[in-house]
Amino acid sequence: MSNDNTQFIDGLIVKAPNERAPDYVKAKLSIKRVELIAWLQQQEGDWINADVKVSQSGKWYAAVDNWKPSSQDKPQQRQERAPEPSRDRDHITDGFEDSEIPF
Repeated sequence: MSNDNTQFIDGLIVKAPNERAPDYVKAKLSIKRVELIAWLQQQEGDWINADVKVSQSGKWYAAVDNWKPSSQDKPQQRQERAPEPSRDRDHITDGFEDSEIPF
């Protein structure tokens, strides 16, 4: 499926992981600081969502995800949303258990 409105992220390069990388390494990112900062300064809003994709030729890339819920989707989205990470000062979590971290 092709999307003519694909917005690439300048300064963010995505590559497949090295063939000898462990299974938990899903992608390799390289950042050209000056290009990425310039691109980010042109964007609006606090958050930018992106998808890592693979082209038909096999090249990996990051594309901006501009999906926005419709007004009909909002109530359902709130119900299905994952719980917020704990904000307890002594115990901050992000949904991962220590046993799930590979190092």
